[in-house]
Amino acid sequence: MLTELAIRDFAIVDHLELELAGGMTAITGETGAGKSILLGALGLCLGERADAGSVRHGCDRTDLSARFDIAALPEARAWLEARELPEDDCLLRRVVSANGRSKAWINGQPATVADLKALGERLIEIHGQHAHQALLREETHLRLLDDFADHRVAVGEMTATFRAWQAARRRLKRLAEDGDELAARRQLVRYQVEELDQLALADGELKKLEEEQEELAHAEERLREAQLAADCCDSDEGGAMTLLTQAIHHLSALPGSDRGRLSEALSMLGEARIQVEEAARELHYFAEGTELDPERLAWAEQRLSEVHRLARKHHVMPEELTELHQRLQGELERLEGGDEDLEALAVEVDTLREQWRGQARQVGEARRQAATRFGKAVQEQLAFLAMGKARFEIDILERDTPAAEGMEGVRFLISANPGQPARPLAKVASGGELSRISLAIQVVAARHSTIPSLVFDEVDVGVSGATAEIVGQLLRRLGEQGQVMTVTHLPQVAAQAHQHLHIEKHAEQEITLTRMALLDEAGRVSELARMLGGVNLSERTLAHAREMLDASQRPHH
Repeated sequence: MLTELAIRDFAIVDHLELELAGGMTAITGETGAGKSILLGALGLCLGERADAGSVRHGCDRTDLSARFDIAALPEARAWLEARELPEDDCLLRRVVSANGRSKAWINGQPATVADLKALGERLIEIHGQHAHQALLREETHLRLLDDFADHRVAVGEMTATFRAWQAARRRLKRLAEDGDELAARRQLVRYQVEELDQLALADGELKKLEEEQEELAHAEERLREAQLAADCCDSDEGGAMTLLTQAIHHLSALPGSDRGRLSEALSMLGEARIQVEEAARELHYFAEGTELDPERLAWAEQRLSEVHRLARKHHVMPEELTELHQRLQGELERLEGGDEDLEALAVEVDTLREQWRGQARQVGEARRQAATRFGKAVQEQLAFLAMGKARFEIDILERDTPAAEGMEGVRFLISANPGQPARPLAKVASGGELSRISLAIQVVAARHSTIPSLVFDEVDVGVSGATAEIVGQLLRRLGEQGQVMTVTHLPQVAAQAHQHLHIEKHAEQEITLTRMALLDEAGRVSELARMLGGVNLSERTLAHAREMLDASQRPHH
């Protein structure tokens, strides 16, 4: 249940911290005092849309938080656990800045507004001022009946099956319509794959092929140049070794003294001759090891030419051909399996359709059984609300076409007076009657809700007198089963509450602010008296208020 609500700089509230308890809490105040502010702040914590108008005038942002005790809410705890959030209690926080942007947190962790909404649906139910207007829409009737029947899991599974069925049907239709186009594509891809299969270019082969072609193409040139270099070294006519030998011979023929002075030159010429001789040997060895293979060169150049031709044809770089080949093979496998996929998809469509029909029959039967119980429970509440002569019925309508919601629609019907046929709510009920019918339906729905925290925003509009007191008793009974907060203008309803929250507006230095506080017994008497008799409170009005409060707090049988 909701245990704390903190509001800062929201609308005309500067700062407010409320501690809330179980049971029934009445929320009252003069018209325009700001009762809607409380529900607005709570709504933002629960993921409702925010705008810059939420921020109090002159402030940078509004900061709102709501704390819930979730010990008795297994769905909420499971939701938090699935997202690895602490689950001892639950704190929702929303900050809206003056530029309209908002941020959200759940138990201190950043969250989306969608997260707030999803978790909020598991924490509290808000029955707004226009709940009776929602009851005029038949889709609301179906949802209420399903909630009452408590088969949300079965309905969810049925809806999921329907969507899967429809998605499969659309895929099947698309495949059938695209048959000719797919056949043409399959033929083209098959030809392309066969062409690349014939090329059979392996991973890394292109680089090796280019290196081999480079090696073979320049072999003859390398052989020629190496041989020429070798001849320059050891040719008998003008070779470097012959010339060096002659130079050594000439120096060696000099007289001893001259030869001594040139000994270093002689030594260097000798070493040069040895180096040239060694170089000539290496060059001959290189030339002898170089083989010419014109056939292999022609093959390499032809293969490279074919690689480049196919790359141009497919508008890719040569090095991308291998990846293209793999991609086209994958596409061909999918296209080749198209006929089988078509057949398998047709079987899947039939299977999902039959699965949905089975689920829809079970849900439909559960709805029919629940409709009887729901109608009887609402009828009892109508009698309690002084509409005992009215007759409430639930009409189950067969749909002409399958739908995600099942094979039937639901309509709430009412006959306000004996002898009149039951007709849709919108065509029968007056304002006051509609309010009481709406309250009866909401009370029945709330009693079967898995969420024990309920908020009612002026659901008692249009009732008065003894009926108003009965409405209060109904809400008090609901509060005894969990937590009920109700915004009301009726003293008969407020008197029934276990606690009373009063909201008032006041001005401070030309600034209008709203204050909220839980009333003690004397405060409750004064507020009930104001609701009964207006601003000027007489002793008689105060006595009436005190009597009303005393009577309402005694146990009801």
